[in-house]
Amino acid sequence: MEALKELSYALDTFYFLVTGALVMWMAAGFAMLEAGLVRAKNTTEILTKNVALYAIACIMFMLMGYSLMYPGDAAVSSWWPGLPSILGKADNEAAAVLAGGDGAPYYSNLADFFFQVVFVATAMSIVSGAVAERMKLWSFLLFAVVLTGFIYPMQGYWKWGGGFLDAAGFQDFAGSGVVHLCGGVAAFAGVLLLGARKGKYGKDGKINALPGANLPLATLGTFILWLGWFGFNGGSELKVSDVGEANAVALVFVNTNAAAAAGVVSALITARLMFGKADLTMALNGALAGLVAITAEPLNPTPLLASGIGALGGVLVVFSILLLDKLRIDDPVGAISVHGVVGLWGLIAVVLSNPEATLLTQLYGAGVIFGWVLVTSLVVWTLLKFTIGIRVSEQEEYEGVDLAECGLEAYPEFTGAHGSGK
Repeated sequence: MEALKELSYALDTFYFLVTGALVMWMAAGFAMLEAGLVRAKNTTEILTKNVALYAIACIMFMLMGYSLMYPGDAAVSSWWPGLPSILGKADNEAAAVLAGGDGAPYYSNLADFFFQVVFVATAMSIVSGAVAERMKLWSFLLFAVVLTGFIYPMQGYWKWGGGFLDAAGFQDFAGSGVVHLCGGVAAFAGVLLLGARKGKYGKDGKINALPGANLPLATLGTFILWLGWFGFNGGSELKVSDVGEANAVALVFVNTNAAAAAGVVSALITARLMFGKADLTMALNGALAGLVAITAEPLNPTPLLASGIGALGGVLVVFSILLLDKLRIDDPVGAISVHGVVGLWGLIAVVLSNPEATLLTQLYGAGVIFGWVLVTSLVVWTLLKFTIGIRVSEQEEYEGVDLAECGLEAYPEFTGAHGSGK
């Protein structure tokens, strides 16, 4: 009996760690997607942001975020008020597992910490693309400190840590609201204060395309995110060591894949009907929209319903991107639409298959997350704007933030005088 308990514990811990590693790999997906959708002169800087924000998220969540989000699970260190004593708690887990009982852990607390920390990094990655090509690097990184250490964990606690949203019956299986809506709203707040890129919007409502430098890279990034999402949603089942849980995980994987596929097709068809062309960038965002849409409830729908939820997400993202452009809200990668607008749709779609969810409760939870993240993000962005500034100079933007912020270019052999000496 003890051997079976140990085997189950080891299997669930291993599953948690592997799915966490898949979510961590989404950091590479965001980096590649954003690097492909910005212009060549801004590539190095956005790659730097993605590497640095992941590191900052890991440090801030360890120092304070985990304890804020899961105060009941994180024994607090005696030498730092916000630091969860996860190492000390892990020492006692083996005995608790063997002793059994309803309160016994079925996976390592360290695995839980690792899984949660890669989620907060995902939320911050969403912000990166929306503010690309004109934001100061260090202002962005300072915002990352606050979002990953405080803004995200607080609203995460309200749902996943046993807070008032959870008590109210708000449903969000893997984070259409807690992760994606949070990141989309934080990005929206930053873009409002930052303004559009120079040349994006002309007189008389004209919208000028500023195409990305590397669509193969953007496509690779999308496939990486698609793969990582199996860990994002599948790992959120938290357990795989019995028949019922294994079947649940399999259904989550199938529904996640179905929603993404339907999102691609619906976005591609929508773009064809509206523009007369098959727009690759819309198809890529359609895949991500389908993934975001199913994240709030990937377990209860049938694969056919999951496809419908993802398909509507793919349509919504196209219209949202176009609407934001008409409103002169400049988002180079479509992050606000994919994660914010479709994140809201994902929360609403929960009522289609989860009998415990009501439309009013889902809208209430979405409203709380939206309001909290918008207000706190605007405060932080405003403080940064009036202290160190958040936008590079017009000349630096013209030359590219690679040179202004990082001092080197991603494609020096193609950049003429700056790169080749010619």
